[in-house]
Amino acid sequence: MGELTGKTVIITGGGRATLKDGSAGSIGYGIAIAFAKEGANLVITGRNVKKLTDAKEELERLYGIRVLPVQADISAGADNEATVKRVVDETVAAFGHIDVLINNAQASASGVTLADHTTAQFDLALYSGLYSAFYYMKACYPYLKETKGSVINFASGAGLFGNFGQCAYAAAKEGIRGLSRVAATEWGRDGINVNVICPLAWTAQLENFQDAYPDAFKANVHMPPMGHYGDPEREIGRVCVQLSTSDFKYLSGETLTLEGGMGLRP
Repeated sequence: MGELTGKTVIITGGGRATLKDGSAGSIGYGIAIAFAKEGANLVITGRNVKKLTDAKEELERLYGIRVLPVQADISAGADNEATVKRVVDETVAAFGHIDVLINNAQASASGVTLADHTTAQFDLALYSGLYSAFYYMKACYPYLKETKGSVINFASGAGLFGNFGQCAYAAAKEGIRGLSRVAATEWGRDGINVNVICPLAWTAQLENFQDAYPDAFKANVHMPPMGHYGDPEREIGRVCVQLSTSDFKYLSGETLTLEGGMGLRP
């Protein structure tokens, strides 16, 4: 029996992605594996239906849990509240409760300077990240209050340090940090744990970027001081599992930076 057997976890952006060696190739999928190993039932959302169904097949086969894949896209001009309500309603119908919400989904147009950024590109980042977190947190709140559950949101060093060419992404992530701190203040009395992680992970996107553009990769992607990038499952996913247990309630409202995949720094 895992530490979270019987718990229900919603992970946005949780479709299957792998590295060349077969290990988790995205933060969302790494988190899904980490929770699956602890026995939690999962609700994974995303835009790509095949990635979701592939994740369901693998996770259920390997770990004996239940996975509910729900196609959902939060974007400008859509009825986003209705989309999120559908996800939450399907979750409660399938599992009866919600214990953990992980707002991981995020899209953006990286490498475009602020002066060249279009409104559509800015909307892409804000809706897929900041608005998505806002809608899911609102919709899940009554259920998290019942279970005294946890919210884990993802920010980034792009906002903390002002990365070149990432204005919309940085704005979305800083908005998520502010939203999370307010939620921690308002929801602490309800026993809801709210935290933010700012990770640097080795993903399939980075692996492909390195293969396709080795010179650009060398110029723009810098190895963390500790000598390796965060592992989506064994490090970032495990941090999420820890933050979902009672032992870490004292961290509610903190921003946690994953330094090269090793340890936590409030």
